[in-house]
Amino acid sequence: MLQVKNVSLSFGGTKALKDVSFDVHKGEILALIGPNGAGKTSMLNCISGFYRPQEGSVMFKGNDLTQVPPVKISSLGLARTFQNIALYTGLSTLDNLLAARHIHMKEGLLSNMFYWGATLREEVAHRRVVEEIIDFLEIERIRNAVIAALPYGLRKRVELGRALALEPDLLLLDEPMAGMNLEEKEDMARFILDIHERRGTTIILIEHDMGLVMDIADRVVVLDFGNKIADGTRDEVRNDPKVIQAYLGQDEA
Repeated sequence: MLQVKNVSLSFGGTKALKDVSFDVHKGEILALIGPNGAGKTSMLNCISGFYRPQEGSVMFKGNDLTQVPPVKISSLGLARTFQNIALYTGLSTLDNLLAARHIHMKEGLLSNMFYWGATLREEVAHRRVVEEIIDFLEIERIRNAVIAALPYGLRKRVELGRALALEPDLLLLDEPMAGMNLEEKEDMARFILDIHERRGTTIILIEHDMGLVMDIADRVVVLDFGNKIADGTRDEVRNDPKVIQAYLGQDEA
């Protein structure tokens, strides 16, 4: 579904990514892991169009995403969540999810001004999609709550819901469980698996909880200081000496 080929990204003299290549297969959960500063979020930013790499390509549905304007990328079927939550904090849960439906809105200005006919039917359809997501993520009780008043774990769940409202084929999750307690992590892991199994969504997941990664990921790519050091199944990566060294270090003889 996605092909990252020879991507390099630099900020001045700092090389965040160095000639990184990997594929993402349709219908899989791919975990992108590595120590802090390994380049994981930088890679997600290159895929989503937030960064433009100096070299390489990111192919998705026949399009090189490094050449597509960021505003167009979501319409291709790609959505993401952020490491630092990026919601409209002054709006309700329902309004945040409805805001993500903008790429699916077809009616023009005139029809929307009078709010009749096709415009009314379109809004009903969008609200139906959003209500299904609210039920799916079990956030009915906060559907009208203002985001600023919600605890961190529920904000993370709302952000996931907003990404789902885009109806993506490929979902990028940047540390969706960071800062959560054990119960919240278990709930989020369950939602991610349900999204994968029920909706058939392909997922790229950045996560520091290795136990969780080894439980839910089909395949794992490991970055270290901007280099790809491993790419394989959970067992292959878990036993790779380069991965063990990157995470645990190596004693000096």
